[in-house]
Amino acid sequence: MSRESRWIRVTQCANIPLREGRAVMVDDKELAVFNLGDRFLAVENRCPHRGGPLSDGIVSGRQVVCPLHAWRVCLDDGAVVKPADQKACVSSYRTRVEAGVVCVQFPPQQRPEMADDQAGEAQLGAAPACAAEPGSGPDLELESAAG
Repeated sequence: MSRESRWIRVTQCANIPLREGRAVMVDDKELAVFNLGDRFLAVENRCPHRGGPLSDGIVSGRQVVCPLHAWRVCLDDGAVVKPADQKACVSSYRTRVEAGVVCVQFPPQQRPEMADDQAGEAQLGAAPACAAEPGSGPDLELESAAG
């Protein structure tokens, strides 16, 4: 088994409307992928407060507001922004776009056993627990729409 990270194709860009999120399932990881217009961002799809589906939240700038109790989560790094006294987080994942498809990078310890050519449309499922550390690094910018 390789210790390298792996890029997984999760959904067509067109499946995620501007300024909205969608839940995608890859192996046992449920992610919320958001379209911010100039880029896509991905975080764990489970608010650390009560497990609300972040993909159903309202996008405000580079944050999402949980639909259950209005906690705000930063989409760049997964950190809880509001309430300010909380040190909770959700995992964040790097993204890139290849030929009109959103891809998410999984670290070696979270690498799903799904072949790139098997990754299809989004599926719903159970979400993992909050990670102690958010994903590393910023996401990659959206490719031109011509691709």
